[in-house]
Amino acid sequence: MINRSSLKIFIRAQFSAFTGGIADYLTMIFFTEVVGFHYTLSIFIGGTIGAVVNFTINRYWTFKVNNEDQKSINAQLFRFCLVVCGSICLKISGTYSLTELLRLDYRISRLVVDLIVSLLFNYVLQKHWVFVAASRKSR
Repeated sequence: MINRSSLKIFIRAQFSAFTGGIADYLTMIFFTEVVGFHYTLSIFIGGTIGAVVNFTINRYWTFKVNNEDQKSINAQLFRFCLVVCGSICLKISGTYSLTELLRLDYRISRLVVDLIVSLLFNYVLQKHWVFVAASRKSR
């Protein structure tokens, strides 16, 4: 059964993912349409910017982790970077596959892939591995 605290964290995490995702998606479109980069490179750039937004919101608002020593912050940031690298790789390969194999517009492919990666990869790993100490405190 889902308790109120877990639901609150889930909703906040989805808001954080959405906010970081907007920054990520708009950056991708800018670098592809305006600068002229291939959309896979733009996904990498956008994913990096979106990750900074997402980490900041999750750390200080979603999971409320703000009273830790530098060592634990560094460990948390390292784990987050590993998740982001995996997420960006999934987004690039998923978007490329849907775009090239199914001949979908890269912007549509990206939205489909983002939804799947956000819920099944990013949220699970952030809650249970990156911000694990904060998640346990809220139970």
